[in-house]
Amino acid sequence: MAVKIRLRRMGAKKNPFYRIVVADSRAPRDGKFIEEIGYYNPTTEPVDVKIDAEKAKKWISNGAQPSDTVRSLLKKAGIIE
Repeated sequence: MAVKIRLRRMGAKKNPFYRIVVADSRAPRDGKFIEEIGYYNPTTEPVDVKIDAEKAKKWISNGAQPSDTVRSLLKKAGIIE
């Protein structure tokens, strides 16, 4: 089973809000997930991001692959280099 750290879209139409979740790569985007590790709100000024660093590091060390967007968010948060 390939595990990914990716965004799960929430919020209303034209007003996206994302939860950062750990999910099986075969699960649908907004479907079943293993654990929620943070959120990302691109609509606020400044952009609102909160990630549980401990959980993110634990999942990455266990082999979870972050998506491109999540990887850039983790870099900005200083969780990965």
